[in-house]
Amino acid sequence: MALHYDLHIHSCLSPCAQEDMTPANICAMARLKGLDVIAVTDHQSAGNLPAVAACAAREGLLLVPGLEVCTREEVHVLCYFADVAAAQRMGTWCYGLLPDIPNRPDYFGEQSLVNERDEVIGTEPRMLLMALTAGLDEVIAQARALGGVPVPAHINRGENGILTALGFLPPEARFTALEISPELPLPDGLDISRYRVLHSSDAHQLGDIAERGHTIPAVSGAAEVLRWLGLVTA
Repeated sequence: MALHYDLHIHSCLSPCAQEDMTPANICAMARLKGLDVIAVTDHQSAGNLPAVAACAAREGLLLVPGLEVCTREEVHVLCYFADVAAAQRMGTWCYGLLPDIPNRPDYFGEQSLVNERDEVIGTEPRMLLMALTAGLDEVIAQARALGGVPVPAHINRGENGILTALGFLPPEARFTALEISPELPLPDGLDISRYRVLHSSDAHQLGDIAERGHTIPAVSGAAEVLRWLGLVTA
């Protein structure tokens, strides 16, 4: 049996997401839409993942813990992990390489940390949308060192897609999967036949979470999702 997924969702910790993108709301909407597998991938932080994990379990969803990391080249990379603890270690590493620039909630939006009851328990003061001081190769290496799978996000979307930032898919990166925006064209001559291809929502509001449509093979846990994506050891 195939499983329906959305592997790119932002919670209210991402300043670009709506405040009602709380763990319980995200998981309830994903279940309402008939999804089986989700990933919440906030910018540079795993701060809301413990609450998301609790809510996902309550709704019977499989959670693939993740982050969306912005490299020094301003390439967005989705980093997926087998468990919340590994994602939190990636978040700690990212935070140490994030410029110490305060968020402006009045302009960018609040960065809310919430618990599994959707109660705000804090805010992140540092601006999470900034690019790290680490380059693409360093981000890939760190994700793999923690047992994760790095996947370039929305490669064919102009803003922060790897094809716009670099102009090509670097072979030394050894990517095994790509996220593609299905509503946009791919460059002529780009061969994606050897990659796993993901189509996710990049949801910043509840209504944008994906409907049933895109599937992965039946799996029993996040580690199996990583193996399907093509886990590469560091």
